[in-house]
Amino acid sequence: MGNVPSKLKVIVTYGETTVEFDGSPNTVLVSINNFLSKQIPAIDIANRITVSYSISDLIDLFEDYIKITPEGSRVWKINKKISDKFVIGLQLVAAKISYESGKLLSSMLSLGDLESSTGLKSKSISSRLSEMVRPGYVEKDTGENGVKYGITTQGVYWLSESLTKIPGSK
Repeated sequence: MGNVPSKLKVIVTYGETTVEFDGSPNTVLVSINNFLSKQIPAIDIANRITVSYSISDLIDLFEDYIKITPEGSRVWKINKKISDKFVIGLQLVAAKISYESGKLLSSMLSLGDLESSTGLKSKSISSRLSEMVRPGYVEKDTGENGVKYGITTQGVYWLSESLTKIPGSK
């Protein structure tokens, strides 16, 4: 190959992170060493504080309260006395599950959607939603299709923790 310097190319995959290094063997070696010593601990630390709920996690957390029926996702509160705020939160979780499983086009619900799916009065829903938006449990989106609401990651955590404190729940 004559006087053409050899170029090394290495791809390192760690979890969901993939990094490509190329250059002289010495440059690649130094880059890989820096990545392993500095970036991987940072990735591990970030993963320890990352909160995300998969559809499987949501089902595991709320299977006693939510059912997906031919009529849509519903809060199933048979023999359970839960507050309107929890019913609304659960309905938003049910919408999120339905959306992530491809049964709904959006995880966000309007006031009317919540009224028809929960059977609660719109004034009560509106008041409870305001209480849930303030601490960040529910997000409010004002778009071209009107105002819609969706459960946040923090809301999922709050709801899960709150429901476990109800006597007779998991």
